[in-house]
Amino acid sequence: MSDDHSPGDRRQPYADRGGPEARHAETHDVRREELTNPKGPEAVDESFAEDLAPDSPEAIRLAQLEGAPAGDDKSVVDALPELNQDDLSQLSILAPGTPLEQGGVYLDLNDRVRGAYKAIGGQQVGDSEHIVAKKTTSYELWNRIAGIDDSPDIERPG
Repeated sequence: MSDDHSPGDRRQPYADRGGPEARHAETHDVRREELTNPKGPEAVDESFAEDLAPDSPEAIRLAQLEGAPAGDDKSVVDALPELNQDDLSQLSILAPGTPLEQGGVYLDLNDRVRGAYKAIGGQQVGDSEHIVAKKTTSYELWNRIAGIDDSPDIERPG
């Protein structure tokens, strides 16, 4: 407060109403302002997105990395006599039911004559298939088992 108590100036320098917030409440609708002011981004409910696309690219990639080594399967070892045990341990066979990445290049070791193919969306490894993904196989090993073919066909369901 001021030390000036002269009779010429009777104004009080400060409001008795509780400061600037109280004055603001007298001139504005504070409750409406609180309701309409932005509060930042709202939390995103991802359950709907998970229902639409349960096989995210990351989930597919992780499933492909968890494939079994080809050396563990006797039928694969017999089908690939040109590969030694070291090569077979590097070759990862996808488990039945593993989703194939759309546009990814794959080879069925049971049907190498057919050659490499590109998968379409929603395609999975069948029970009797021994599928190898190109992206998880070294290019030298891939070229030995699949041959050098830079333009695989798109796999169409029958």
